[in-house]
Amino acid sequence: MITIEQLRIFALSFPETTEEPHFEKTSFRVRKKIFATYDCKNQRASIKLSEVDQDLFCSTDKSSIYPVPNRWGKQGWTFVEVQKVKEEVFMDALTTSYCEVASKELAQLVKTNVEQ
Repeated sequence: MITIEQLRIFALSFPETTEEPHFEKTSFRVRKKIFATYDCKNQRASIKLSEVDQDLFCSTDKSSIYPVPNRWGKQGWTFVEVQKVKEEVFMDALTTSYCEVASKELAQLVKTNVEQ
């Protein structure tokens, strides 16, 4: 299970990440671009993935990670059920989401840190 506090700590550890409101949700952004949101009411996160990464993560456990069921899902937006997802899978998916949205330079910084 992932809490909003864990999500906040991990997301804000990425370079140039900010936390801002997004309608009734909390969003995490890099240079004003959203890479993740958290819906406290439904205890669900949404992350932005490429089509390939979305297929990969969704294939690990369709009950905890799955495409948003509308046009947003076809654009890579993916729901994560934070009560069900394994912490390691979530952290990997969130890192992938950040790298999908961030500039190449910022994504490379994160990828280099992960490899070390």
